[in-house]
Amino acid sequence: MNVQKKYFTAQLNDWHYNANQRSLPWKEEKNPYKIWLSEIILQQTRAEQGLKYYLAFTENYPTLIDLAHAKDEDVFRLWQGLGYYNRCKNMLATARLIAQEFDGQFPNDYAGIIALKGIGAYTAAAIASFAFDLPHAVVDGNVYRVLSRYFGIDTAIDSTEGKRLFAEYAQQLLNPKNPAGHNQAIMDLGATICTPRSPNCIDCPLQKKCVALKSDLIQLLPVKSKKLSVQNRFFNFLVLQFKDEIWIERRTDKGIWQNLHQFYLIETKESVDEQELLKTDELLQLKLNTKGFVFAKQYKQRLTHQLIESKFYTVELKLKPSSLHHLGIWISLRDLKNYAFPKTLVDFIESSFAK
Repeated sequence: MNVQKKYFTAQLNDWHYNANQRSLPWKEEKNPYKIWLSEIILQQTRAEQGLKYYLAFTENYPTLIDLAHAKDEDVFRLWQGLGYYNRCKNMLATARLIAQEFDGQFPNDYAGIIALKGIGAYTAAAIASFAFDLPHAVVDGNVYRVLSRYFGIDTAIDSTEGKRLFAEYAQQLLNPKNPAGHNQAIMDLGATICTPRSPNCIDCPLQKKCVALKSDLIQLLPVKSKKLSVQNRFFNFLVLQFKDEIWIERRTDKGIWQNLHQFYLIETKESVDEQELLKTDELLQLKLNTKGFVFAKQYKQRLTHQLIESKFYTVELKLKPSSLHHLGIWISLRDLKNYAFPKTLVDFIESSFAK
């Protein structure tokens, strides 16, 4: 086993510095703020998708102090489309804490980093190794996949035993003289070579000693014990318009899309058509005086645990309903761009109101 581990670390290091072609702006970065920013953006997000957000954030907020002093609405609008908006909320809270409590200086040890809001074991290890060259191994989805296949580990990666086991393997394999390079290499290998489907085993530097390749287990590893349970939700958005004004509200509950804006929402237990929607108590109690009520568009969005069907109805009003005054605000159509909305609503707005 020691021979197999030494081979792994040596081959991975050689591949990283001689064959790894993956180029991303946060690689080789030593600024802890920018490393932290990239890691928060990349949580639950592919690097290719997160790249434009990273560039936008570093351009608008080049330092942690700049981010800490930013308005919530501006930051959420910049985050718009990334999803998992709690990341953004925690990111703002952490930036402000560091600015206020640590004089704008990022903690430079693992214990201090992991104590920050929104930072778990993986992100703390990434920041510690990339920014401060500390010997902490990262363990993310790419790492789980590479290790499980190379060593033929069939312990479920989402089990308590599996998390402990893979963390131990990752730490034992870590090159303490170059933890940043090692961590970057194993993640890049998983992202570009040892991919979930159709891995490029021919070009893999670890192929000669890979248990999964030799035993034809590539498609069976890594193992997950839990099946993802997906909830179906049905959203009916009323786009209430009076002259050149639109009614919107901010989502304040702790569910999805917290702190983002939306049109008037009626959530139903199942998919309903226009006639069924018109009969719901939620709509009838609004007592709308309308010129027209028209089905406009339908979208489906898959979140990690939810599949959301969203239907949009444009509602042209003769009068503003008094029942809505305390719930949200009326804004000019031209000001829609100044508010942060969930991706599905952004898609609707861009297709319906963009000039």
